[in-house]
Amino acid sequence: MNEPIVNRLPETSLCTSDFFYDLPESLIAQHPMEMRDHSRLMVLNRADGTIAHRHFYDIIDYLDPNDVLVINDSKVIPARLYGHVEGREEALIELLLLRQRDLDTWETLVKPGKRARIGMKLIFGEGMLSAEVTDIVEEGNRIIHFSYDHEKYTNIYEILQQIGMMPLPPYITERLADKDRYQTVYAREEGSAAAPTAGLHFTPELLQKIRDKGVAIAPVMLHVGLGTFRPVKEEKITDHVMHTEYFSVPAESARIINERKAAGGRLICVGTTSCRTIESVAEEDGHIPALHGDTGIFIYPGYRFKAVDALITNFHLPESTLLMLVSAFYNRDKVMEAYCTAVEEKYRFFSFGDAMLIK
Repeated sequence: MNEPIVNRLPETSLCTSDFFYDLPESLIAQHPMEMRDHSRLMVLNRADGTIAHRHFYDIIDYLDPNDVLVINDSKVIPARLYGHVEGREEALIELLLLRQRDLDTWETLVKPGKRARIGMKLIFGEGMLSAEVTDIVEEGNRIIHFSYDHEKYTNIYEILQQIGMMPLPPYITERLADKDRYQTVYAREEGSAAAPTAGLHFTPELLQKIRDKGVAIAPVMLHVGLGTFRPVKEEKITDHVMHTEYFSVPAESARIINERKAAGGRLICVGTTSCRTIESVAEEDGHIPALHGDTGIFIYPGYRFKAVDALITNFHLPESTLLMLVSAFYNRDKVMEAYCTAVEEKYRFFSFGDAMLIK
């Protein structure tokens, strides 16, 4: 696919400020639960409007044997690098890898940005990795070409595992002791700059119980970029432009999804990234083709879902595109009421926080 997938934006009278809520800072989870599936689970029933309070390991009670669970198996890379300008060790540079352009060329976010001029050379890992700024693109992001010993390292990912840091969101201020905890247990294909956090609650044992119940698990892939989490600065929602992200729906996953849907099963997406992937490729009748490419789909109230029947998701930032997607899947007023309830019940919020099932 050449052209990125975008949706025709539905008309709406809602503004960005309609998705604001007050959140005490103490409810922003700074670390993951000791046991992944012991997070709390808020269950929103769209049929009767009720709210139930459970634990994530209870998710199996809400799954039926004919259902298919769609997961995003993208893997977070240690995408944050700290280094300096070549020949000037005092000129410190922070680099965040956003998107791979080709084998050793990446679109990046550089701090301080003004320092990173075209042609400037950077050093990381005491010379293990060097880089040159080759271009400046949208919103000041830099295109960086990396150089390293290709005889010693197969690819840049091997070096990142040694000198890179996990790109935790800025609202997580505590150091992560085990970087694998910002990774789903089924993460496979490296490329994300942030975790598909709804999947962090699953354990291998819980996934096996789900399979044993007869539920199919279909992996898709969307490399999560910072565009997913970029604040909506425009008051008019339709003025916001989503950054594109690379996705893939394998033929085997498409086959499983279509067979389960045809047999009357539900398509349950784990996370907004899986949801955006499915809705990007879904045909008008809900059929899912095998596709890969870029998507910039923006889902907010007024959007008509073509394939997704239920959604597992975390609690999202105020005024974010993720909160808008969740509101589109259910009802804005009901979702905002649920968030207020979550605050009252002291649920844990954001990446390492608790989960929500909307069914």
